[in-house]
Amino acid sequence: MSKYIIVTGGVCSSLGKGVAASSIGSLLECHGLSVAMMKCDPYINVDAGNMSPHQHGEVFVTEDGAETDLDLGTYSRFTNVSLSKLNSVTTGKIYNEVISNERAGRYNGRTVQVIPHITDEIKRRILTVGAQTGADVVIVEIGGTVGDIELIPFLEAARQLIRELGKNNALSVYLTLVPMLFGGELKTKPTQHSVKQMQEIGIQPDVLLCRAESPLDEDLRKKIALFCNVEPGAVFTSIDVHNTIYELPLEFYRQGVDKKILSRLGFSSDNCDLSPWENFLHNFNNPKKKIVIGILGKQNFQDDCYKSVREALLHAAVTGWNVKLELKKIDAENLETDTDISSYFADIDGLVVPDSYGQRGFLGMLAAVRYAREHNIPFLGINFGMQLMAIEAARNLLHWEDADSTEFVQQSEHPVISLPEEQLGLVAAGIIKLGASSVNIKKDSKLSAIYGGAEK
Repeated sequence: MSKYIIVTGGVCSSLGKGVAASSIGSLLECHGLSVAMMKCDPYINVDAGNMSPHQHGEVFVTEDGAETDLDLGTYSRFTNVSLSKLNSVTTGKIYNEVISNERAGRYNGRTVQVIPHITDEIKRRILTVGAQTGADVVIVEIGGTVGDIELIPFLEAARQLIRELGKNNALSVYLTLVPMLFGGELKTKPTQHSVKQMQEIGIQPDVLLCRAESPLDEDLRKKIALFCNVEPGAVFTSIDVHNTIYELPLEFYRQGVDKKILSRLGFSSDNCDLSPWENFLHNFNNPKKKIVIGILGKQNFQDDCYKSVREALLHAAVTGWNVKLELKKIDAENLETDTDISSYFADIDGLVVPDSYGQRGFLGMLAAVRYAREHNIPFLGINFGMQLMAIEAARNLLHWEDADSTEFVQQSEHPVISLPEEQLGLVAAGIIKLGASSVNIKKDSKLSAIYGGAEK
């Protein structure tokens, strides 16, 4: 039977619950346990597919094509878990399922209510992850901030689950904020009130992770433990890491977060192989040289818009080449108006054009693709970026001035990128190929060589 860790947070949003949950999951794996990760998002959207990345960050797509929150990308980078649609739940999915059941008469005429029907469906989804993966530990992150009205059904479901499974099989980890105000003093009052809100809901946190600029001293830990009704040995600092978030697993290990959780759930904490993290951080802190990679996007795009691309580049730089990575954001719309664009590319060693939507900035992107080709700048085009490579080559090498994609211009005489007829007129969600799939690789091609001569 799987054991469950429920990760919640309070005081404010963006404290790093996803990174904290992933760090715990990674440490449990270092102890030899199998782990499953799950994210419960309280928004009413069925999934993240139609949400603006400028508001919510990137959409992380799982192997089976589920469009999920970017936290699942964090899980995949910190742990060895295999993620699917099973690992992502939203309020929209829960209500959709319950309403479908009601329409089908599965509740036998009962009045359908938040308790028990919505909470039962949330619990069913959480328990299904454990049952289908067979993981030793299932870590469930509940998004949002305690006090949000959208969160109430999920917290009630968590309360019921902890009571039903028993204290040896379910654990509550609570991430909170201990801010530093004037005079360099860490203030515990926000944490005290936030934990009190959790207690009023019926959940007593077992482990407190206190986000702070500096480590909590023994007196502060005892004070927080006293007012929050937890053991002093269960109060830890989730310290602000300054170089990389991948320092956090080792920081948690140094404080004994893993030992406290393992002891509480009845697991041994004797053996822990931290060498993968130690090797990664050694390379990160001791690079041989620096490389600069440009990322081409539209006006004011945020870092989280291309989170997975950025992190993939970082992992390749550190583990593959032992170099320091510097990322340079390039605004495609500026390239449309500037007559000399060479300054944007003067100091970069490579250019990445990730996926994008709409024709805003299209000509600027084409200008960037052409500049990279003509000046032999290593180039990676992803999805729309790949389409731009084909369109640019057709326009400037083949002199097909109207070369385009039928996704934008359906009447082009030279549609170098063409959608299947059955997809014409569909919205974006209907034409994107999502998830993992097999790809045939041309024999003796450069791509085949990269993959050791593979043809599929």
